[in-house]
Amino acid sequence: MSTLDPQLASQLEQVRRDFAKAFRVLKESRTLTATNTYQAYVRVPDSDKVIAVHAPNPWADDQEIRAVVATYDGEVILDESIPGATPLSGRGAGGNGKRYAAIFQARPEVNVVIHVHTAYLGGWASAHRVLPIRYAASQRVTLARELPIYIDRRQPEPLFILDRLAENPHTPAILEANGGATFWGDDLIKASKLILLLEEGAYFQGLAESLGGSQEFGPGVLEQQWKMTGLWEQGQKLLGAAA
Repeated sequence: MSTLDPQLASQLEQVRRDFAKAFRVLKESRTLTATNTYQAYVRVPDSDKVIAVHAPNPWADDQEIRAVVATYDGEVILDESIPGATPLSGRGAGGNGKRYAAIFQARPEVNVVIHVHTAYLGGWASAHRVLPIRYAASQRVTLARELPIYIDRRQPEPLFILDRLAENPHTPAILEANGGATFWGDDLIKASKLILLLEEGAYFQGLAESLGGSQEFGPGVLEQQWKMTGLWEQGQKLLGAAA
């Protein structure tokens, strides 16, 4: 920690606390798959730095949550994955800063990007299917109506995400074909809460597949749900534009 200025050190401790809480909830609710694939990349304000935290490997003897602080160019400021937290310039740790740098640079409203593997979002991703949002509990917290699917990996994932955000700035996540999902937002806890809700929705919608498939919301549902979270005024404009 001696390599970090006080403000960054304080942010790192807050990120660690938030990540530990979110990891506990997602793990205990069985939202995460057994591999514990859950990684958060957090913007350091007014800088070109990222705080990256990863859930511990389930096989590791040391289950402590460790962090990397790196720049968008891959310079490592702190790497806790090695003894003594000695700063490194290795490519592996530096990739934590580079991975979603393009998103942080282009979208100032995005403060965190989370990559996660969950069973039912992963199922939709493996089917190469867009996930329409047809679960009321998850729809009430987002104006997006679907999660896009990222299939062609010749286009880097961050650029695919930026393209989807250009099409619809309300999009909160994508499905990664044959893999997991990537979420983003302005806050680590809020984005993690959305992971839980959208995974639950994917579960219910997956069950509905054997009964003819999930159906679009009935009359008044969007108004009811968005009024619960203060999104109705914006939602009305979107519905009007789509009409």
